Amino acid sequence: MMDQKNTLVFGASTKPARYSNIAIRRLVEKGIKVSAFGLREGTVAGVPIQTSLDGISGTHTVTLYMNPTRQQAYYEDIVGLNPERVIFNPGTENPEFYRVLKQSGIEVEVACTLVLLSMSQY
Repeated sequence: MMDQKNTLVFGASTKPARYSNIAIRRLVEKGIKVSAFGLREGTVAGVPIQTSLDGISGTHTVTLYMNPTRQQAYYEDIVGLNPERVIFNPGTENPEFYRVLKQSGIEVEVACTLVLLSMSQY
């Protein structure tokens, strides 16, 4: 069941100290299918970071690592992926976007992906 939760790490970074980078590595370790979107191309734990959302589909969860100001440009794109849920990690909280997602029937979770994974609640 766990491996069915295709996750898109949104705001991925190749910098090892970044939480998005750590999240990709932990998701891969747990056997969860991961895709990554970021402003710069690169690879983390064998997962290519794409700079376009083209070709990304079947996304169950979007986990956000992009500040609210930057998120605005991607509201429609994220809704268009039709995920089951969007996780707002610390620092990405955005009540305006919560409303947009809820209106589209997408679950909003304000949580830390790393904590959820460590507690097996992902």
